[in-house]
Amino acid sequence: MSALTILIIRHAEKPEESWPGPGLTPEGLADKKSLVIRGWQRGGSWAALFGAGLGGDVFPQPAAIYAANPNETTGADPSRRPFETITPLASRLTLIPNLTYALGRESDLVAEIVDLTGVVLVCWEHKAIAGAILPAIADGQAVQGMPNTWDGTRFDVVLRFDRSAPGAPWSFRQLFPRLLSGDSDTPMI
Repeated sequence: MSALTILIIRHAEKPEESWPGPGLTPEGLADKKSLVIRGWQRGGSWAALFGAGLGGDVFPQPAAIYAANPNETTGADPSRRPFETITPLASRLTLIPNLTYALGRESDLVAEIVDLTGVVLVCWEHKAIAGAILPAIADGQAVQGMPNTWDGTRFDVVLRFDRSAPGAPWSFRQLFPRLLSGDSDTPMI
């Protein structure tokens, strides 16, 4: 079967005014480029949703996981947050995340994933998702409901693209699993 589902999530919560505490490495060391405790909780909730079958057909289990390379940069300051966000899911599924692409190489990332089949999950930085990844996947197609920007306060949205075969039009939807307290079901525009 040549169908493709692309699931896109933003990295989980980071140090900022609305989330107390420092970013923490997996070893518990303070690090401004890592997730806060709430972010680590979100990473675990994604693992339960996508990795334990809790999401059913709406939130399918990925066969491949991509995250921005935490150690490489192409002009942007690298962050460990996308990789840290998907680490619990990758571990649960015993998948090795693909870290080939750094922030700034979104066109290369999209060129690879749109040629795949099955279910692919991408975890990235929110501005690059809205500004580069979404338009590259849409590739000039009018995709109803696709946001133009990613609200900087939202860590709780799954963007889902589906197509039945290469070259077929994409269907798109925003999904709101509401995994943690305070999560919203309001679409981004």
